[in-house]
Amino acid sequence: MRKNKKPKLIHHQIEENEAFLKTKLGLDVSFDIGFRELTILKKKIQLYYVTGLVDSEFVIEIIKKLVSVNDEENSDTSIYEILDNRVVHQQVEKTDTFDNAVNKLLSGLLVIFADGETECFIVDVRSYPGRTPQEPDTEKVVRGSRDGYTENIIENTALTRRRIRDERLRNEIMQIGERSKTDVCISYLQDVADDGLIAIIKDELNQIEVDGISMADKTVEEYLVHQGFNPYPLVRYTERPDVASTHLLEGHVLIMVDTSPSMIIMPTTFFHHVQHAEEYRESPAVGTFVRWVRFIGIMASIFLLPLWLLLVIEPQLLPQQLQFIGPNETGNIPIVVQLLLADIGIEFLRMAAIHTPTPLSTAMGLIAAVLIGEIAIKVGLFSAEVILYVAISAIGSFATPSYELSVANKMIRILLVIITFFFHVPGFMIGMTCLLLILANIRSLQTPYLWPFLPFNGKALSQILFRVSVPLSKTRPSIVHPKNNRKQV
Repeated sequence: MRKNKKPKLIHHQIEENEAFLKTKLGLDVSFDIGFRELTILKKKIQLYYVTGLVDSEFVIEIIKKLVSVNDEENSDTSIYEILDNRVVHQQVEKTDTFDNAVNKLLSGLLVIFADGETECFIVDVRSYPGRTPQEPDTEKVVRGSRDGYTENIIENTALTRRRIRDERLRNEIMQIGERSKTDVCISYLQDVADDGLIAIIKDELNQIEVDGISMADKTVEEYLVHQGFNPYPLVRYTERPDVASTHLLEGHVLIMVDTSPSMIIMPTTFFHHVQHAEEYRESPAVGTFVRWVRFIGIMASIFLLPLWLLLVIEPQLLPQQLQFIGPNETGNIPIVVQLLLADIGIEFLRMAAIHTPTPLSTAMGLIAAVLIGEIAIKVGLFSAEVILYVAISAIGSFATPSYELSVANKMIRILLVIITFFFHVPGFMIGMTCLLLILANIRSLQTPYLWPFLPFNGKALSQILFRVSVPLSKTRPSIVHPKNNRKQV
């Protein structure tokens, strides 16, 4: 735990405050620390700000208003009262400690010191650089809102508040990182979210001791869930305000980290990662159809390759009608090696697409798919059927809504292929059983990962298998232990 230091109080002599801030902030060294000194009614006033994080128009307007005091007030008026009444902004607070003043200053707020006063004024004139809200690339829908979270935590809370205009929505903010002092916001519905869950999350966040969280949400996640070498995601990320708001209404807790457009949703299960907003933008029947197609793709991304390899190794398992399954020409390389090379090759393409500029990525994909694949088959490096099944598995991975889950499934697929090759039918069965046992033993904030399958909850499982109409979904999921169980009061 951090040692409690006695806070340094603001001095009544403004020269003492200036000397301290020069040492603390490197006022003469860091060019982005703005400083302006004014004389108002024969008293010195100093303004401090970070040039790239404030809205210059607001700062100029405040300076104009303060300068005009010399023409409108007499010298007997208290400078403290003048500042209190003349700072033209809707959000002004006061503090008597340098720690709070410096933290606010580095967060983009304007700090005003007055000679003879032991309190300074803090004015929220922040204007963070960033992009406008736009639809996230990884969660696109055919119909629906096109706005998405940005790297600005103020905009993100506003996007959520716009969808949940409830006085019981709470956005609690704290700073994490001894040096980065990154803003982290915990959002929840006061009368819905479980108090124990909120307390656990707050306690975990308060115990974070680190210089900075430059990787933002991912760093916070690793402190919260203690994932270790488990490849499966224990929290859900979303960049869509409608998805985040839906989970808040169910009783989940949302964690926003400044500089990141991805919101952390807690707690989550395996089945939270296989649902997509597109299912809820269609009718229940169409949504169910889309969901089942996605389920089939996810299952294919895990089990198709090891199952096909098993049938190639043990062709007697095939019924007479399916004897055509299996390569007619095995090629010059063992089938298992072909599968591993092709699967890893797909991963190479994915990485290359991320690091390749968009205008070039399409050409790269065509070269990889047409030239490399076709030539590899002709020279005997791969068989055509290997390319077919690897491609289907890859498409299943891309159909998985959660990127983190798709990568975890890829790792499990490779392990199952290797185990099946060495141990045949027992290896395939034992591998599937071990996977199920591992998933059943995972806990995310004391939440069973396979709920509602294990422990079994028939009503909740039916809502996962079928896209239920909203009017028929009247209760919140019991796994989050909501204080108010009914959605429609």
